Amino acid sequence: MRALTWHGTNDVRVDTVSDPEIINPRDAIIKITSTAICGSDLHLYDGVIPGVAPGDVLGHEFMGEVVETGSGSNLKKGQRVVVPFTISCGGCFHCKQQQYSACDNSNPAEKQDMSTTLYGQPMAALFGYSHLTGGYSGGQAEYARVPFSDVGPIVVPDHLEDDQVLFLSDILPTGWMAAENADIQPDDTVAVWGCGPVGLFAIQSAIVMGASKVIAIDHYPNRLALAKQLGAEIIDFRESDVREALMEMSGGIGVDAVIDAVGMESHGFAIDNMFDVVKQKVGMGADRASALKQAILAVRFGGKVSIPGVYGGMTDKWPLGAMMEKGLQVRGGQTHVQKYTKQLLEKIEDGTLDTTFLISHRLPLEQAAEGYKNFKEQQNEWTKVILKPGMEN
Repeated sequence: MRALTWHGTNDVRVDTVSDPEIINPRDAIIKITSTAICGSDLHLYDGVIPGVAPGDVLGHEFMGEVVETGSGSNLKKGQRVVVPFTISCGGCFHCKQQQYSACDNSNPAEKQDMSTTLYGQPMAALFGYSHLTGGYSGGQAEYARVPFSDVGPIVVPDHLEDDQVLFLSDILPTGWMAAENADIQPDDTVAVWGCGPVGLFAIQSAIVMGASKVIAIDHYPNRLALAKQLGAEIIDFRESDVREALMEMSGGIGVDAVIDAVGMESHGFAIDNMFDVVKQKVGMGADRASALKQAILAVRFGGKVSIPGVYGGMTDKWPLGAMMEKGLQVRGGQTHVQKYTKQLLEKIEDGTLDTTFLISHRLPLEQAAEGYKNFKEQQNEWTKVILKPGMEN
């Protein structure tokens, strides 16, 4: 089959690789109909996530048709399914708590040492996201093997198009959980750093959850326009002092909740961020956290900090004093996708949530490398890229 493979920093290629096969009874094989490039994929593309090997198949946002099942799968051939990016067994302690992204059993034992060293406990497995998270092949391909297929995939009705439901795989639940982690109350003012796909879905979710005001922070005009279209007020951080603007927009008290939808490769000209960029490039550090630092300083005393943006390692010059003195509630984590898919599918069906507004480009799988390059370098115009196996060039 054809699949997008990693070959080094800023080097991805569509190659011919072996077809996936049923390995365990709970497996299913999916023929991919739509797969997306995620902002988190750019961390792999930029070479800042450890444990990626040449030839690894990337991609963790995908859906398609069931073409083969193991004896322990509850799926049926011909069903259309969206596959969560988190691989979860459904039976361990964390899965029973609906903490699916903390699954104890999905990351093979021989792959657990690196993440145990980094985080104290091994990470759960993810599709197409390095050997740190199990080394599973991803979904930017013609076919994919789905482990624990009786737990992860959600069957979607035929009357919904792929574009409407594809993002149930990751970024819609991630934006929803980000807003949920912000513990939004009816009178809350919420500030969201980053108007990429996750940030836009966090904005949409916060509004649906009843926030009285949502403020979007970015510097790309088109992304800010999309945030405004959703109902957010906007700040261009290249034109305004963000903290001063937020204080003014919150009546001088500070915003009630902040959401960092930027993550480890944040932009900006603050001196600490420029040092972090250098350290990241030479391998001395993994995370550029200027957006999160700014968010912590901007939130009010007793406020809430939600971190859906991906961070992989260490950062320094951390505002620990501000976190302690301000009495902040801080929540983050990989998304427990399976916890949210059913309710979000219902909100898509009844029109409460729209998932198609941010799609800017649809490309054949064969043009995936072009999609990655433009998604990184032209973020104002390339807001979200969908890859379609079998689509003509």
